[in-house]
Amino acid sequence: MPKTSSQPARTGRPPKISRQDIVAAANAVIDTDGVEKLTMRRLATELGCTAMALYHHVRDKEDLLRLLLNDYADRVEWPQLPDDPRARIIVAATAMRDVLAARPWIVEILVADDLLGVSALWVAESIVAGAMDCGLSADEAVRAYRAIWHYTAGEIIIRARSAARAAEDRPTYREQIFADLDPGELPRLAEIGPRFLTLAAEDTYAQGLDALVSGLLLNRSVH
Repeated sequence: MPKTSSQPARTGRPPKISRQDIVAAANAVIDTDGVEKLTMRRLATELGCTAMALYHHVRDKEDLLRLLLNDYADRVEWPQLPDDPRARIIVAATAMRDVLAARPWIVEILVADDLLGVSALWVAESIVAGAMDCGLSADEAVRAYRAIWHYTAGEIIIRARSAARAAEDRPTYREQIFADLDPGELPRLAEIGPRFLTLAAEDTYAQGLDALVSGLLLNRSVH
């Protein structure tokens, strides 16, 4: 006869889950399948719990994303800022780009809604303060930050999507177009030809940021 276990079957409540368990499991889902596949039901399955158990920690997906953003921002080690205010703007913006480029999905969330890790306000504070120390008014400094943020977010989103398309290893529509441009209609682009795509793929964030900051600081009003 088969042996029967002397230990009784486990009953009662399942093991408790912590917020850190939730963060780890949610990040794993995002890394594997993307943020669009992260749902409360999927997360509960990954954690081996019920969706109701999750609601003791997060109210909904928006609250979950806020938790992930805050957790990531809290773990970032922001760089020391130089004394020169213009250089501070450059360093802060570059740090923002580097931190967000490691998690491109965060940018997609930030540009779609107002979710923001409080710790990440270090970037806004540093850029706005640097701009004001360069002579911009408070209003101008906020507008300068907005322009830098838009430039940075666009750079990250475009590069992330380009990388995803490149991973598919198939010709793109742009490649087909630039391979056979009509010199009569588009003489300069036809002269550059497919090299246009190679040049456009170069990482020119630093040069663009420098030019953008220079233009923004020149646009200050007289106080």
